[in-house]
This record gives sequence, C-alpha cells and structure tokens, in this order.
Amino acid sequence: MLKLFLEVERSSVFRQKQIIRERIITLLRNQEEEKRSAKSLVILNRLLKMQEFQNAVTVLFYYAFLGEVETIEMIKRAQQLGKRIGLPKIIKEKNIMYSTLAEDLNADLEDGPYGIKQTKESKVLSFKDIDMIIVPGIAFDKNNNRLGRGGGYYDRFLKDIPANIPTVGLAFDFQIVDNLPTDKHDVPVRHVLTN
Repeated sequence: MLKLFLEVERSSVFRQKQIIRERIITLLRNQEEEKRSAKSLVILNRLLKMQEFQNAVTVLFYYAFLGEVETIEMIKRAQQLGKRIGLPKIIKEKNIMYSTLAEDLNADLEDGPYGIKQTKESKVLSFKDIDMIIVPGIAFDKNNNRLGRGGGYYDRFLKDIPANIPTVGLAFDFQIVDNLPTDKHDVPVRHVLTN
C-alpha cells in the first residue's frame, strides 16, 4: 500500500512540474526580445554587485536557451573582469553533465544535446576550480527550489558540489512562483536573481 501511495505521489509531483514547466516555457517563448534584453541587463547588474561574484576567479555559466535570461553579456563582462569561464557539457548517452573551460566563445562552442551550446573541447574543471555556479531554471520558488527542463542533469551535478560554492539561479519575475513541487532528487540553489 505504501509503495502504491509513493508512486501516486511521485506521479502527482511529476504532473505538477510538467504543468508549471509548460506554462512558463510558453511565457519565455512569447516574451518580446526587447523586454528580455532589458530584464536580463537588470539581472546582470545584480550579479555584478554580488560579493561572491566579485571574489570569484572561475564562474560556471550556462549558454541561454529558448528565452532564458540572457547570459552572453554576463559571460563577456566576466571575461573583461579577468574571470575564467566554465560551461556545462552534457553527455546524453551517459546521462551526465560536467563543467568545461570555455576560453574563446567564438571558436570553442558547438551545438550539444537539445541544441544547447557547449564547448567542443573538454578541458574539465573540477569543483576545486569553480568559485561560483550560475544555474538555469524554468521556475524557482521563494525557498530557492528550482524547476529545470526535466532531464535532471543539473540536479545530479549540484548534489555533489561542496557547500562553499555559491549557486545562483537566474530568472525573470514571471518565473518565480510561491511553491514548487519537489522530490528527493531536487537541489535548491543558494540565491535567485531576478529583475
């Protein structure tokens, strides 16, 4: 009986996540590019003011995808400040994600799984080399819980990071909800920056 209850509960959480994911992805896709750029700039300025960012030598970013908070300008600004940039690399066949050094965004990138840009070469960054992780999300809640795209790559990656590495979610105001359904595999971020 308990096993059946847990399966029903898990499928309910899964369904709730799907509903939220679909609604917010629609909002992301329908957002005007001008508004997306302006809101992304506000979030960039908030990131630049964070002490953890100012102190970071190496920052793991993500390459914005399908209406997400724009990260290219953030990456460029971080490089101008002398920071090393990491990007995630997904190996779909092995169901894993790891971080790689991205030295030249024009030359180092290729389309990875799901059409997301990632590095061609795999200069792997260990956790000891990373000072901050910028995390994408479809939605975040007021407790910094995160709803991703559903592959679980970031949750598996984040569960192993040391507690001293700050994790920062980036989200537009409409991506913040009161409460997200969660299960034991979900890993919250430490901070969420919004416009």
